[in-house]
Amino acid sequence: MKLTRLLGLCTLVASIAATEAEIKVGLQKVVDGLTAPIILIPFNKNQMLLGEQTGRLSLLSKDGKLKEFGDIKGLLGPQKTSFDERGLLGVALHPNFQKNHKLYAYYSAPLRQGGPKHWDHTSHVSEFSVKGGRLDLSSERVLMQIDQPYFNHDGGRIAFGADGFLYIGSGDGGHGNDVNAPERLDRKTKAVIQPAIVARGPRGNGQDLTVLLGKILRIDVDKKSGGREYGIPSGNPFVGRKDARPEIYAYGIRNPWSLTFDTGGDHELFVGDVGQSRWEEVNIIKAGGNYGWNLREGDDWFNPKSDRTPLDKPYIEGGATEFVGPVVAYENMGAFGPKGNGRSITGGYVYRGKAIGELKGKYVFGDWSRNLGPKLGIIYVATRGAGHKWDYEALGLGPEGDTNLGAFLWAFGTDADGELYVMTNPKNTIASEGKGMVQRLVPLK
Repeated sequence: MKLTRLLGLCTLVASIAATEAEIKVGLQKVVDGLTAPIILIPFNKNQMLLGEQTGRLSLLSKDGKLKEFGDIKGLLGPQKTSFDERGLLGVALHPNFQKNHKLYAYYSAPLRQGGPKHWDHTSHVSEFSVKGGRLDLSSERVLMQIDQPYFNHDGGRIAFGADGFLYIGSGDGGHGNDVNAPERLDRKTKAVIQPAIVARGPRGNGQDLTVLLGKILRIDVDKKSGGREYGIPSGNPFVGRKDARPEIYAYGIRNPWSLTFDTGGDHELFVGDVGQSRWEEVNIIKAGGNYGWNLREGDDWFNPKSDRTPLDKPYIEGGATEFVGPVVAYENMGAFGPKGNGRSITGGYVYRGKAIGELKGKYVFGDWSRNLGPKLGIIYVATRGAGHKWDYEALGLGPEGDTNLGAFLWAFGTDADGELYVMTNPKNTIASEGKGMVQRLVPLK
């Protein structure tokens, strides 16, 4: 297969490139009238659990029928009508859900009492019971609280692994470059608009093993230990180290906008990690792995003082260490302009359905928006290569192979049969006027 850049770039970068769309599929509308649909996971054989970022949860049948399931809006902190990364961000059913009826959610709550001064909010990982086919809000048990300095980079995707443990994608806390935001003053009056927020140490949260921000976490929801509302799996890589939190499974993460396990093969854990200005990446997560941020972005040495200009060595002394490189890295339009392939990765799933044979075993993901004009979301599909890197190509839509979704690509979902769904929003805000949509990937007739 001849590798070429989708948008005119003729050279290969980092040994991988997007190919011209050769696989073509269709999109079939399942339901619309939604607001920032962000979660879609199997609930039973015929229904999926649908979550909207504003807090509403519904049961969605494959034929598009919605049934009320619950609403946690009252538990959320304030949300902007402009762009916002806070809200209901992750939901997972207990592996023994059919018997214990326990559900877990990651959401952005108001800043807890006694939280750090001037910080924005506190993320909750909570357990709920499902009674009578609905979420019982009164049953909430808060397992974990993570204070967040800014409104963005919560991460928030969660999933249970085959080991029965809950995996949590935690972002670096927000702002840019994983560094502290300075004090902001009014230009005319010199009054303080935003106080300085001390939110990380000299190496950033991603590389700091003493904090939960910028990590993939793993906990045991069926146990309690050390005064926590959850247990620590004995196999977690940093258990017993005084300089590290035992919840940490992997680190060096910026803003994980997906966290999904392959339901086949080796059941690998895939994370789509949103980049700063140069590289968007897909990582396969290994226990104890350091995925680079903020020392590295993609395969470059990151420069926190000039994020579009990479360095030729680590920006701090002692920054060189062993890193796990991304399996896919593509250019962000922020630094690469029209030669870039997107602005913010939307991670997806390894396809294990039966409807589209060409996709079997491939990782389907995409990008939120190639720009803020007519070319919006795009879907990609990655194929495992002979080495560490995977090749990827745009997924053509319809007979003409159009790669433009015409909307912002919010998230992917799946049903019990392994078929994939695409969740889109017409605007880049959660105030989408109820025009968000769920569509199913289907073979072309």
